[in-house]
Amino acid sequence: MTHQAPLQSADLIEYLTARAWKIPPGVEETAFRYLVGRLDFAGLLGLVEAAREAAPWMRPASLYQLWLDEVPADATLRHAAYFNLGVELANVGDTVAAGAAYNAALSLKSDFLIAAINLGLMSEGQGKHDEALEIWRRSIQPDDMRTTLLNQRGRLLERLNRFEEAERELYRSLLTVPKQSDAISHWVHLRLKMCAWPVYLPIPGLTKDDMVASSGGLTLMSLFDENAVVNRWVEQWISRFGAPERLAPAQGYAHEKVRIGYLSSDYNLHPVSMLMVELIEKHDRAKFEVYGYDMGLDDNSYLRHRILGAFDQWFRVVEMSDDQVAALMRQHELDILVDLNGLTDGSRPGIVRRKPAPVQITYLGFVGSQPIPELDYAIVDDFVVPKDLAGDFHPKPLYMPICYQVNDSKALVDPSPTRESVGLPADKFVYTCFSNTYKITEEVFDAWMRILGGVDNSVLWLLARTPWARQNMQERARARGIDPGRLLFAGPASPAQYLARLPLADVFLDTYPYNSGTTASDALRMGLPIVTLSGKTFASRMAGSLLRTVGLPQGVTTSVDDYVKLAVKLGNKPKEYKAFRDALAGGEAWRRTLGDTDRFVQELEERLLAIRVTPGKAG
Repeated sequence: MTHQAPLQSADLIEYLTARAWKIPPGVEETAFRYLVGRLDFAGLLGLVEAAREAAPWMRPASLYQLWLDEVPADATLRHAAYFNLGVELANVGDTVAAGAAYNAALSLKSDFLIAAINLGLMSEGQGKHDEALEIWRRSIQPDDMRTTLLNQRGRLLERLNRFEEAERELYRSLLTVPKQSDAISHWVHLRLKMCAWPVYLPIPGLTKDDMVASSGGLTLMSLFDENAVVNRWVEQWISRFGAPERLAPAQGYAHEKVRIGYLSSDYNLHPVSMLMVELIEKHDRAKFEVYGYDMGLDDNSYLRHRILGAFDQWFRVVEMSDDQVAALMRQHELDILVDLNGLTDGSRPGIVRRKPAPVQITYLGFVGSQPIPELDYAIVDDFVVPKDLAGDFHPKPLYMPICYQVNDSKALVDPSPTRESVGLPADKFVYTCFSNTYKITEEVFDAWMRILGGVDNSVLWLLARTPWARQNMQERARARGIDPGRLLFAGPASPAQYLARLPLADVFLDTYPYNSGTTASDALRMGLPIVTLSGKTFASRMAGSLLRTVGLPQGVTTSVDDYVKLAVKLGNKPKEYKAFRDALAGGEAWRRTLGDTDRFVQELEERLLAIRVTPGKAG
């Protein structure tokens, strides 16, 4: 075909408009193909966008394919047309054809970054993880754009539990372009999970302050005992997004019952659901209508079925945009929205920022200050947020009278195993910590080595899910003069098995400045005493609140030296240790206090009714 000068898309649109965008059969179809082939790429884009409005039956993918069929093989921007074709095909679920289109784009332009990213993401979505990693590896170019591909590889490698490779790819990315806030945050948190100390490894072009400023909330709570540090991060984070229009009426609603909604990505086998499930079950239905909004993984677990089954109504909102979820909540006329994520993995703060409920509360998921304007309250107690420290804590504390933490009194527990069956020595004093490894800081681990050094007949029983965390802790123990063989690592267990084996230990050593929360409550439930270090933040005071509640305040220390001294004393003085453990009465102290879910629900509901906003009542 002989091609003349490019046709303007406006001319072709006028031609089609005169025919109501219908292409008659025969000669006019041939003419249409010819005219499309005379468009340059910009003209093609104009035609596609006009067709979306005026002729939605004219599929964009068909127009891109028609243009590619008609223009010469060396036409400018053929690679871009193939990319757009791939996007359109992927949008309608034709992943095979979409993959072929992305590959065609890459064959014409091997450094076409976005095509490589999309093709890799599509392979990842189909479970072809090695294929995705190989696509991104092949496409890495020796320039700044390589960082995006390295970051994608790092993300997927971590998801596949290949932490060492993931950390290396992110490090390479930061060596290429140091000041990447998201990549720094990912890299630092990954090093925390690996117990790769020091966490802030030097990188040319980055200061430690740069890295701290780019670290995420969980990382900062794990490393710094200061609300101001987390506040700066939250304020910086929310400044990246505009404040959308608020949806809920400020004057509230006049419903007979309070409509309360719980938003979470953790309605599965997750600590938040483990704590929350009985609260949802026991809400007083004479006073409350209870809605659940599920935006997380469906793991088909018994816990997921139990908690979702406890809601009066629940909605799967994973595929919905923030605008759509917020609009749904507004349609439901929620009086109170409780965000169970905060700023943790899986969170969607854009929903909360749209203010779909007149009163909005944060609870459990993010145990740090959150200066987000659309949040009204955080559920706390006067130990985790003492009134003299509340000035730096946001949003406004909603104080529970005893303890901030709800619990499930019905959790299943397996029969208790023997020490031998789980690989523990029968004649040693066993310290333990089953917290996530990202909470184990260099300072805390060194304190643990001082404790082992002060109690000869002792071992430390840990939960480390990755070989890198285990190896790094063993190497650190050796460097501190402790036989790495004294570190024992627990194998995988179901929740019921995990609870059953806790009493086999003698003392639970807490983490600092990010204390154990659910895990600490589990230990006390099973009669296992805790030594904790309480600081100035919610995160660093959780276990202290639990110990105060069950009547074991002597387990709370306020300095590293006192923490070490108390743990060593308990390991060396059997009578003092027996009195310390007996205070928990084999878990009875927990059952009377933290395990009294009926009392907690009643006290929480009293506060929810008090803060509810209704027409004529000031918020």
